[in-house]
Parts: sequence; C-alpha cells; structure tokens
Amino acid sequence: MEDDIQTLREEVKAKVRNIPDFPKKGILFRDITPVLRDGALFRRVCDALASLIKNNGCTAVVGIESRGFLLAAPAAAMLEIPLGIIRKPGKLPWKTRRAVYSLEYGEDAIEIHEDAIAKGDRVALVDDVLATGGTMEAATRLVKELGGEVTVIAFLIELRALEGRKRLQGYNVNSLIEF
Repeated sequence: MEDDIQTLREEVKAKVRNIPDFPKKGILFRDITPVLRDGALFRRVCDALASLIKNNGCTAVVGIESRGFLLAAPAAAMLEIPLGIIRKPGKLPWKTRRAVYSLEYGEDAIEIHEDAIAKGDRVALVDDVLATGGTMEAATRLVKELGGEVTVIAFLIELRALEGRKRLQGYNVNSLIEF
C-alpha cells in the first residue's frame, strides 16, 4: 500500500505544471489541470483521498472553493456521505455563516450554509493547495461553529516554504505531494 501511495505521489508531482508569474509577477503557480486531464490518475487521487477520509471515520466532507470542490465531491460521492461547500461571500443562496481571515495585505472571508454540517459530524476539510493556511484555518472555525469536529484536513499539494501547516497545528493535516 505504501508503495502504491509513493508511486501515486511521484506520478502526480510529475504532472503538476509550473506556471511562473501567475496570477502576478513573482508567484510560481502549481497547476493541477494536467492531473485532472489524466482520468486514470485523477481516479487514483480520488481513491486515495476517499481512503484517507474513510480511515479517519469522517461522516461529512467539505470542499473549499473552487478547486477543492474537484477533489471533495468525488470522494464524498464514493463514500456516500454528505458534501458541504465553502465559498467566497455572496456565492451561496441560503442562510450562511461567515469567517473572516487575514491576508498579507488586508482581509478576506469565506461562507458556508448553516445546514451544511450536522452537529457531531466528523468532517474532512479538502482543498487543492496548502499555502499560508489562512483559508483553511477560517474553514476550521466554521466547522466548529456549526457543531462539527474537524477530523482530517487534506490537500493535494503543500507549499512547505509558506509554512501554512503552522496555522493548522493540532489538526490531522495531510498532503499528497509537497513542493
């Protein structure tokens, strides 16, 4: 099994495309679309994520806008457990809860439907990239506010130099690959 995961890590890392100066000069963007384009590889990524979620006894999955949806939705469907979504403000049509978080220069916010998580749910939070950790830290606050327990946090990619894991201390944080 560990050999399978290591092989998967190597294959995913080889497919991630580096795009310099996107979305602005000085940023090296890690593009996951080549992974998504490889149906067999994407399926194996989803299988690994579903296995992680199942092994941690999660009863719900929450994906973070927008690429986190691409990973969270198939895993939730495979496990036949509820899927919740977290979006930028003003994008969800029903009653929401909001969490504000700090950016390098200013603030941002995310929202979730008030009924996305049931009290006592064991939640897997899923996103594509762990950078500074601000969005995911805010997401953990939303889950707790709604009565859920963050059981596992999963990322496809972790950008180690940005030290986002530090903001998520005390949580079970997993990333498939690191740069």
